Amino acid sequence: MNVLLISTYELGHQPLSLASPAAWLRRAGAAVTCVDASVSPLTAAMAAEAGLIAISVPMHTATRLALELLPRLRAAAPNAFIVCYGLYAPLNAAMLRAAGADCCLGGEVEELLTTIWQRLAAGERPPAVDAIALNRLDLVPPDRSGLPPLNRYATLINGAETRLAGYTETTRGCKHLCRHCPVVPVYNGRFRVVPRETVLADIRDQVAAGARHITFGDPDFLNGPGHVLPIVRAMHAEFPDLTYDVTIKVEHILRYAHLLPELRATGCIMAVSAVEVLDDEILARFAKRHTRADVVRAVALLRANDIALNATFVAFTPWTTRQIYRDLLLGIAELGLIESVAPVQYGLRLLIPAGSRLLELPDVRGLVGPFDPAGLVYPWRHPDPTMDTLQQAVLELAQCGDHCGMSRTAFYQRLLDLCDQVIGPGPRPATLPPSPPIPRLSEPWYCCAEPNNQQLAARYL
Repeated sequence: MNVLLISTYELGHQPLSLASPAAWLRRAGAAVTCVDASVSPLTAAMAAEAGLIAISVPMHTATRLALELLPRLRAAAPNAFIVCYGLYAPLNAAMLRAAGADCCLGGEVEELLTTIWQRLAAGERPPAVDAIALNRLDLVPPDRSGLPPLNRYATLINGAETRLAGYTETTRGCKHLCRHCPVVPVYNGRFRVVPRETVLADIRDQVAAGARHITFGDPDFLNGPGHVLPIVRAMHAEFPDLTYDVTIKVEHILRYAHLLPELRATGCIMAVSAVEVLDDEILARFAKRHTRADVVRAVALLRANDIALNATFVAFTPWTTRQIYRDLLLGIAELGLIESVAPVQYGLRLLIPAGSRLLELPDVRGLVGPFDPAGLVYPWRHPDPTMDTLQQAVLELAQCGDHCGMSRTAFYQRLLDLCDQVIGPGPRPATLPPSPPIPRLSEPWYCCAEPNNQQLAARYL
């Protein structure tokens, strides 16, 4: 009874979402093939040989790609039991099942996938029941054998130095309830820790495979400070030259400011933080629990501790007026963050997926259209159509900048010119003082807001 685990896209990282269930399934005796379809070919023969096919759908883009892939998998393996799993699986179960999946799983899925395989191996047909599992699992070290090598994935770029980057997680889920976050509908304010030795074993394996930098992909690295600090201390003691990056809410940067020196001392050189916007009213709608003034303080704290900030944004929302967008651009310059913002971040549009807590807001329910099963979102149009025009133009400029190797400062200046053309002349920063590039990963997609365009999908088909 062969198992085929498939990832369609995982933000440019070697997919932990395959390696973790692969370890559980192989421990149970399964023959497992892992295919990251974003970098390796996926053939009909692979599907035909599998009795269990499981597709990881941790985000919007991956789910749209899975929807295109499922009919072909079903045609190649008509008798296989096909599972979709990950954050977006239970929220989009109807569409995924219509496309060919037998069931959809969310949360802590390793045990569920192993049970499905055991039933199939015993000659039983498992019940086609969707489920979200949040029970605490004693997670084992991921098994990355058979995955493409780390040099096929995102690398850390730090000045003239390039480092192979590994990826792991110390926790899953999140204890916060930000309205626009896709983690919330599945975990609903809960998070689960990954055993310390499991994390360290995964890091050791990736260092042995060439990693010199580790991305900790927890939705928020400081959800459980007492859990993560011993991990980075032990990692640094064993690998003192290893660097790492983390994702931390603005709120937690402020609350745990006293921990920043130790993070830096143990190798943290970069923090990704979902600033989202610099408008307090929109931040309140998102239930982000920070303000523009908090962002100012967080930027200063990270800078004082020599931890580079990679700021992410949801630049276009139904409430983003021309003035608010201009103010965002000016604020980024005033905070000295031009080098901290990837060009694509200036063009990201708010996604309202199935299960979004934004739908709790009456005005959101009033502005969205019926759920779009192709786009996997509740569509919305800006009250000012010119803002929708600007959003598309900004994304096109970002793609052009990536292809041309444009610096972030040069892109920012082009973006100001674009705004003048589309929404009319406006204020500009008095000066743009030169600043050196900050550490960054070569794959510029971060967090839960993703570009809503077809080029990204075409890249991974």
